[in-house]
Amino acid sequence: MGRLAVILGSNAIGPGGEGILAAATEHGAAVVQRHGTVDAYVLPHRIDHEANLRPLIEQGCDRVLAIASVGSLRTDLPVGSVVCPDDFIALQVGESIFGDTRAHTAPGFAAGWRGEVVAAWDEVAGEPAVDGGVYWQTIGPRFETPAEIRMIAPHADLVGMTIASECVIATELGLEYAALCMVDNLANGLGDGELSVAEMEADRLINATKLRDGIAAVLPRLGVVGR
Repeated sequence: MGRLAVILGSNAIGPGGEGILAAATEHGAAVVQRHGTVDAYVLPHRIDHEANLRPLIEQGCDRVLAIASVGSLRTDLPVGSVVCPDDFIALQVGESIFGDTRAHTAPGFAAGWRGEVVAAWDEVAGEPAVDGGVYWQTIGPRFETPAEIRMIAPHADLVGMTIASECVIATELGLEYAALCMVDNLANGLGDGELSVAEMEADRLINATKLRDGIAAVLPRLGVVGR
């Protein structure tokens, strides 16, 4: 079996992100930073997912564990929750590596691989991951308005700007794809008062420790260099 790839999100270049990066690289996985670096940050709607993913094939990878920072669309899914979604909505996403009928794919999270990720996380983490949920991808880079959140919240559990696009391209390249999403904020309009970026960054710093420790513990159980 092939090598495991870990794709890190914006939470790996925010407060405490150096620990997340160290945990991901420690066990020999192929590591990609989705947004680049602090000094060369790539906005979510400008990420070249194919450029990030195609080299993983050359490195012998056959599966991807994607880490992402998300907003919660449910008040009963609080900041600090870890969710492994099982579906997504991304009606505006049109990326494809193909320019012919092969682009008519039916992408999605790899069910078997997703199950392995959830089982491994639950075995080692302090609290289990939420198994399943719908991720709604918006275009970004701005956050959504309260009215937009009221529109999408009845249909999804999480909101973000990258995972669905990345999953589509990974599937087309033949990579099994699963995501662990860290809830770093309640979506705009769900919490008390206006969405505060400063407050979100403070919560991210707390969540970074949980994510760092969880990644360090779960990777050895996922067969980093083969399974």
